[in-house]
Amino acid sequence: MNYSFHPEAEAEFNQAIDYYESCAEGLGYDFAVEVYSAIERIVAYPKTWAILEGEVRRCQTRRFPYGVLYTEEPEGIFVLAVMHFHRDPDYWKHRLE
Repeated sequence: MNYSFHPEAEAEFNQAIDYYESCAEGLGYDFAVEVYSAIERIVAYPKTWAILEGEVRRCQTRRFPYGVLYTEEPEGIFVLAVMHFHRDPDYWKHRLE
């Protein structure tokens, strides 16, 4: 199964990588590995994680306070957000349109 990012989700993912890399060398890489690991789990078992709203589910990363919000589409997994848990929990909802 394939996956793709909403453009805003990809941007926030890249911004988080840059932020963690600015905190400590290699930490941005570690963050990226954690997010891609979560995406691999999602692709393998897309219905495993809790539904947040409608068809949107969230898989938490293991080491960082982030969740990968996604929907299962006919063409694959669509990542709506790479969300820090201290953000407004509804900030991503406009991406469903």
